[in-house]
Amino acid sequence: MRTINIGLTEEQRQGVINLLNQDLADSYVLIIKTKKYHWDVVGPQFRSLHELWEEHYEKLTENIDDLAERIRALGGFPVGTMEGFLKIATLKEHSGQVPLATEMVAQLGENHEQFIRNLRDHVDQCSEQFHDEGTADFLTGLMEEHEEMAWMLRSFIEGQALQPDGVQPPIETKTPVGV
Repeated sequence: MRTINIGLTEEQRQGVINLLNQDLADSYVLIIKTKKYHWDVVGPQFRSLHELWEEHYEKLTENIDDLAERIRALGGFPVGTMEGFLKIATLKEHSGQVPLATEMVAQLGENHEQFIRNLRDHVDQCSEQFHDEGTADFLTGLMEEHEEMAWMLRSFIEGQALQPDGVQPPIETKTPVGV
């Protein structure tokens, strides 16, 4: 194989490839969970969640391809098996469970937030440890997309009314009788 000379050492490139493969693995776990919930959701929120999750898994599909291509551009090979993905993924499956719609939203939101935390760490490692600003920039864009998906999921379950000026009204608490 021809030597790759893009201003990174073999060790730097391999370190970045390892991070990207972990992100690829987490993306696969997340897309599988998103598709599963897309298929299984029931209840009054069915249509809105079904459509939201379709948008999310379509975006995740693009991201997965971009991650694999970035790995190849650095001279590596993407993990390409479920066994391989599950070995290095930080996100976990919830096999055999079909939770209520709100719990599905919460689980996916937590997974996106975990992925965002991982991406922040990977951006730092790419910049500081591996000196690969190109991948750091790529991961920053990916992180921003996941932040938006997490925000949409959080917004779905928060559901508190706002005053006309956009301020949340204070939450009223009831004083227990006899106090």
